[in-house]
Amino acid sequence: MTDARVAAALEHWAPRFIQNGVDYNDFVATTARVSSWEDWLPEWSRTAAVHEREAQECEARDRSLSAGHAWLRAAVCHHFGKFVWMVDRDLAAAAGDRAVAAMYHAHAHLDPTAERVAVPLDGEQVVANLRRPPGVPRPPLVVLVPGLDSTKEEFFWLEQSFLDRGMATVSLDGPGQGETAALLPARHDYEVAVSALLDVLAGRDDLDLARTGLYGVSLGGYYAPRVTAHEPRVRAMVAMAGPYRWGDLWDSLPPMTRETWTVKSHATSSGEARDRAALLDLTGVCERIDVPALYVTGKLDRLVPWEQTRQQSEATAGSELLAYDDGNHGCSNLSAAVRPMMADWMRERLAALPH
Repeated sequence: MTDARVAAALEHWAPRFIQNGVDYNDFVATTARVSSWEDWLPEWSRTAAVHEREAQECEARDRSLSAGHAWLRAAVCHHFGKFVWMVDRDLAAAAGDRAVAAMYHAHAHLDPTAERVAVPLDGEQVVANLRRPPGVPRPPLVVLVPGLDSTKEEFFWLEQSFLDRGMATVSLDGPGQGETAALLPARHDYEVAVSALLDVLAGRDDLDLARTGLYGVSLGGYYAPRVTAHEPRVRAMVAMAGPYRWGDLWDSLPPMTRETWTVKSHATSSGEARDRAALLDLTGVCERIDVPALYVTGKLDRLVPWEQTRQQSEATAGSELLAYDDGNHGCSNLSAAVRPMMADWMRERLAALPH
């Protein structure tokens, strides 16, 4: 019998793996080797190691493009091995480090102008990856905000959707996310991280920060409206599959999602984790948003019911809501249609601003 946690991971997130760069055949072969949740990270690490060796062999033969794509596959395999795997935090942290390293190897081959941006915050730092579209001297910028278990390493192909349309991207590991998770706990007032990031980027002549957009997915779909309501430098926003009140969903969340929030929020008990989740509440917040806002959700979302995202839109004057009848969480099963749509929407809104 399949481990219930393995079954839940496959049920909730399988399309997301493929959308973000896991080869379908790797997905099938790797999950076939997993008989218990304890096997999950080791087996994904095994698959990642295959791609790391392939990348190194390609580098030895000066096959830069092939090496870059192999490193990219390794990065997402490492990432999805540990994304909600809290069985051994040391092993999970090591996999996270390997995902980061593999992504930077991929950047060296596929986008050598990509930059790592370190942002001081609360005596520590948050980290972001900045990429710019070729041939655009001063592009608008889109800040990409992950959710509870996603990180900047998951966003290469999402970034590409914006880059292909002439927008720069900066993917942020904020408090409780990716590289920052062990240093700073997840927090409801995520705007502090985005504001600090924009402060660091201010004054650059290769970005048009007067045309800054923001995209967030899943729990990032809560962070995005929260940030937009408090940070006036954000001029357009897309929020995907975000909760209106995170605490309302606590009892219905998969056990590993609750466990992941407990770890990422640095809570010491399930009760404390629940209390911290309740702070993520947009009541009275979305009403402050006065820039173009697009909310996207799927009516088959079993993690964040689509009605929660509808509440966000209803509270945001002049916003747009797209609720796909056949969309899952994050509409990752509809990415061929939804990602281009969101990127086009953002390009059009930022292009309409003075520059």
